[in-house]
Amino acid sequence: MRQHNPQNDLAQRILAGDRRALARAITLVESTRADHRQQAGALLESLAGHGREALRIGLSGTPGVGKSTFIEAFGTLLCARDLKVAVLAVDPSSARTGGSILGDKTRMERLSRLPNAFIRPSPSQTHLGGVARRTREAVALCEAAGFDVVMIETVGVGQSETVVAELSDVFVLLLAPAGGDELQGVKRGIMEAADLIVVNKADGDLKATATRTCADYAGALRLLRARPQDAPGFPKALTASAIEEKGLETVWTEIGTLTDWRRAHGQWQARRESQARHWFQEEVRQALLARLETPDARARMATLAERVARGEASAGAAARAMLDGLQTDGESLDGGGDSA
Repeated sequence: MRQHNPQNDLAQRILAGDRRALARAITLVESTRADHRQQAGALLESLAGHGREALRIGLSGTPGVGKSTFIEAFGTLLCARDLKVAVLAVDPSSARTGGSILGDKTRMERLSRLPNAFIRPSPSQTHLGGVARRTREAVALCEAAGFDVVMIETVGVGQSETVVAELSDVFVLLLAPAGGDELQGVKRGIMEAADLIVVNKADGDLKATATRTCADYAGALRLLRARPQDAPGFPKALTASAIEEKGLETVWTEIGTLTDWRRAHGQWQARRESQARHWFQEEVRQALLARLETPDARARMATLAERVARGEASAGAAARAMLDGLQTDGESLDGGGDSA
């Protein structure tokens, strides 16, 4: 019976490295249609336990820092080393239409032509931190397809961007050469999440400024509290020039040093397990919120809100009544009806 399951057939094609199947599967997991979500779930279940593991690199940076140029140059370097590289580039979404702008395939023309590379732009759909809600599922699909490195490029930089740290093994923050005021403007949250800070555009007239900026960030990093997942000397600041393709080898070497240390000291697996727990909890939260969006639930919410507003019920009592109502609606979470 399983042989006739279209999701099983799609899974086999993905495991065989079929690019068309991978693209189709990512479209499926990004869909919000209920039937597509069910098919995506079945597909991901059939791919579970494939045993393949990619190095997940999260990249974020201020607008204009040259993220796409850096990723293209860095991805080209990795492809030249016979590594299979996938880039999941989350584009800014139009608030009005939900459509994407600045398609990354047009910005990474050279990389997109390489047989070892796969580039997939996705609309952020206003999700927290610009990371599309289903990006982690797309990462899992790329791992199943046999990619060695998956790079996740986020929309911009800010405290909400730290969500990418829950998707990646190594988080790289790209920054432009600038003065002390710019350093003050970088949020502490994003600094604390970074494993490597790379000051890009260290070329031409900006080379000296980039070197000074790198030293400033290195000093700032020393003031941060040490984390269990940090190898000696990490997090650290580096300079690079994506245009001149300088410093990229050093970035890759440092990433290798950090990941080797984490594997040897049990931090790699601990981080992966922590992320799995985080996303399980996030799925539960999203499923509960979705149940509040049904017409019946919204009507009940409005009625109870009116009672609270008139002083006929306390906020706590009304909330309990709302949750009890959801529990008795006959709607059960996937995998069982126990709401504990």
